Amino acid sequence: MTFNEKYKDNILLLKSFAFSLAIIDYAEQLEGQRKYVLASQILKSGTSIGANSKEAQNAESKADFIHKLKIALKEADETEYWLWLCETHPSYPPCGGLLDALSELIRILNKIISTTRISSSK
Repeated sequence: MTFNEKYKDNILLLKSFAFSLAIIDYAEQLEGQRKYVLASQILKSGTSIGANSKEAQNAESKADFIHKLKIALKEADETEYWLWLCETHPSYPPCGGLLDALSELIRILNKIISTTRISSSK
């Protein structure tokens, strides 16, 4: 069973996994241009979004679930910063649709966090 088959009903995991794959490609492109520092930063924070989202699936409580997703959201914010730097600096390759995909992930994370908070306060 592949990742996509196992998590076909979990939009967050599917999109964060696809984003991680795209981040790996972009980081490798940066490394190929000897942009090692930002490549490393982007690779770590960009793939951490999916890792923390996956970890949240096994949370011990709703509070733990929210906490893990908030960590994923922080990693997404950090990734957004690094991508903005790359997109803005003239010697870096454009990051294509990564910023758009990341914005979608941030919206999904914010929605899940706010919905879970509301349902846990009832």
